[in-house]
Amino acid sequence: MVALYVALIIAGRRTFNQVPAKFKAAVKADLEALGLDENGNPVD
Repeated sequence: MVALYVALIIAGRRTFNQVPAKFKAAVKADLEALGLDENGNPVD
């Protein structure tokens, strides 16, 4: 489920606020590992 939410955020279909609370920490960690912020945008 985490990978699904990460993909949806990157595609712009979901926002981080729409991610269920139980997945938020893992989704945020995966996005950061990919060099992205909570909105799926590249971190400078």
